[in-house]
Amino acid sequence: MNWISNLLGNLNYGTILFLMMLESTVIPVPSELVVSPAAYYAADGNLNIFLVILFATIGADLGATINYLAGYYLGRPIIYRFANSRWGHLCLLNQEKVEKSEKYFNDHGMVATITGRLLIGIRHLISIPAGLARMTYWKFLLYTTIGAGIWNCILAALGWYLHSVVPPEQLDSKIEEYGEYIKWGLIILVVAVVVFFVARHFWKKHKAKKTEQNTEKEQ
Repeated sequence: MNWISNLLGNLNYGTILFLMMLESTVIPVPSELVVSPAAYYAADGNLNIFLVILFATIGADLGATINYLAGYYLGRPIIYRFANSRWGHLCLLNQEKVEKSEKYFNDHGMVATITGRLLIGIRHLISIPAGLARMTYWKFLLYTTIGAGIWNCILAALGWYLHSVVPPEQLDSKIEEYGEYIKWGLIILVVAVVVFFVARHFWKKHKAKKTEQNTEKEQ
């Protein structure tokens, strides 16, 4: 997709918003090649780092909303049909990936809307099962903004840091290299968050049961 390459080579607030909107739908646009280079240029004084994060997050919200509405109104059969179509494959999409995002959402509930935004392979699809489950839109938007904001801050921090250590011609390769470390670090973080919420759920359940038993004894 040469037009995407052209946009990546001419980053401004409008192209950041547009590319991040595409990235949050099903168009294969790597967010790390949008936000990190934009932050790199911001460190050089060409852009404002806070506006980079803001427009990237707004773009992510817009793209996520498109996926949410698709899941909400089109339903599973049409989503699967598209995923298995030629156009779906051109977008690097298939039914297995959609099912994987659905399973993640079903296993972890609404918190998946936040944590899913941090996981490669699930990030841009997690909005579809939220729509299929008819999750309240404003709650979905809040969680998506938190998750996308965290991810964009991480990518912006990487770009800002790389400005002080690598020349522009090495930027893309270094982003890919550091991206692997970030990926595994986020997987560990997400697992820790999920374990925390699961443990808290069982603790509350245990506490409620214990309170109920004590009440029965008193009676």
